[in-house]
Amino acid sequence: MKLFSKKRGQKAIKKFSRLSEDAVISGEAHIKKNFFRRLSHISDVRLFVLEWGLLVFALFMLALTQSFWFNDSYSVASFVKGGTYTEATLGKVSSLNPLFATTNSEKTLSKLMFLGLTASDSSGHIGNVLAKSVTSDDSAKVWTVKLKENLKWSDGEPLTAEDVVFTARLISGLGQVSSYYSNLNNVNVKINEEGNLVFELPAVYSEFASALDFPILPKHALEDADSMTLLESSFSTNPIASGPFSYNAQQAVGTSGESIIYLTANPNYYKGSPKIDSFVVHAYLTTDDIKTAIANGAVSATAELLPTDADEVTSRTVYEKQTAINSGVYLFMNTKSGVFKNRDVRKAVQTGLDISEIRSLIGDELPLDYPILKSQLELANWPSLPARNFESAKATVSKLEKKTVSLVTISSGYFPTILEDVAEQLESLGFEVIRSIEEPGQDFLVNTIANRNYDMLIYEIELGANPDLLVYYHSSQATQNGLNLSNYNNSVADDLIISARETTDEGTKKQKYETFLSRWIDDVPSIGLYQVNLSYYFDKNVKPFSEDTSLVVATDRFADVRFWGVEKVIRNRTP
Repeated sequence: MKLFSKKRGQKAIKKFSRLSEDAVISGEAHIKKNFFRRLSHISDVRLFVLEWGLLVFALFMLALTQSFWFNDSYSVASFVKGGTYTEATLGKVSSLNPLFATTNSEKTLSKLMFLGLTASDSSGHIGNVLAKSVTSDDSAKVWTVKLKENLKWSDGEPLTAEDVVFTARLISGLGQVSSYYSNLNNVNVKINEEGNLVFELPAVYSEFASALDFPILPKHALEDADSMTLLESSFSTNPIASGPFSYNAQQAVGTSGESIIYLTANPNYYKGSPKIDSFVVHAYLTTDDIKTAIANGAVSATAELLPTDADEVTSRTVYEKQTAINSGVYLFMNTKSGVFKNRDVRKAVQTGLDISEIRSLIGDELPLDYPILKSQLELANWPSLPARNFESAKATVSKLEKKTVSLVTISSGYFPTILEDVAEQLESLGFEVIRSIEEPGQDFLVNTIANRNYDMLIYEIELGANPDLLVYYHSSQATQNGLNLSNYNNSVADDLIISARETTDEGTKKQKYETFLSRWIDDVPSIGLYQVNLSYYFDKNVKPFSEDTSLVVATDRFADVRFWGVEKVIRNRTP
């Protein structure tokens, strides 16, 4: 039986082999007949073959495109915790104490490391930060602030009302050296029986909540310091922070003053630790260095360049976005000394200068005609400005015995370009102009601003979230400790400013401001040039501040820094 089965198997194998050989022979014959022998005829059907080939290729590409499209539809780039964000800033870092912040580098570090009781929120309005509530009595002269619970410094120590009182008294002792002095001048700060802060104002101020944005310092680290020794304390080089980031280290780059400051996410930040692990501030000394850094990817972003720098910086990897801020550039005239004591001479400058020519030098910046932004105040009728009359202005100047004026500005941004244009226009009117371009910083504030060491000053001022003219135009601020940069002194204007500050009735407030604007135009303590735009250049692979953020000052871009991102991953969308 086994032998029989074996023979049958052998026969089957032989038969299958013969069939296979026949199939191979038949296949070869078929291929020769139907393919190789017909290749000579392919030219007759080449168009048909090409059409089929293109159709197959198109179907393949369509399938590939559809695959990618569906992949993008069900996936999204998401920023996750981690990474280092590096921002290029301009100016030396002489101190990390926020009360002495003058350069943009120092102001950036101040915003990242320190918090106030209030601040401008992402909508551009004043909101609470360390303060849980801010209320006033019926007179709007006594304000009570309750702090949030469980606030801590970066070293783990509690942040208390004692820190606020300590800081307010330090600022009062500093005078004009600190930009926060004007908001707290003659304001008495104490702690009531409930442990809340009480601010007693010398006069009614209905918008006082906006003045509570000064950075709070830790009393336990500076208890032995006073306003005279504060700058020299170790805190100025190794501070304790309350903001989203805390100090880690500082590295000098060369010997010229360029430096890199390393910050780390503050785990004690009251809103929670930021998504970014570390924030690096690279303080450059020139905008040319910043252009190189952003173009070659050495930094993640910068807010120090102008819109006109876009051609040199933007690329497939670097984007730019512009956001208006509540700051204005003005030409201030010193009404206390020199030729501009004479109102007629100031009027001659007002009607003699071609302001449109100056504005043409600065690209996309917004025109600014008044000491108040139109976005801050809704008036039915804004007072009109006088028409230009060059010949009449020139005739007024020709009658002056002294025609020499000093024109001063700082070295950053458009300022040097504007100064040269203004100087040339003044010279065409008959003035002799002494030009001076100075470096921004403490020396400039003390020697030039505080002493009003100029006849004319081209300078940027912060206009705030709400209109407030006291700081820049009330006679009480025409001192070394004030910021009345024109030394403007007019009793009627003073009354209008105070009454506008005191009233809570919007109709009355508008009426007072409208009357003041007419007087400001007539007295010409300053001339509006333009509202400032912030141009922010950033690497496309990072997530900076939201497009919806409204900025009062440039550093308000950090209002949502907790959500900024560097590390990006691709994730599938949730159905």
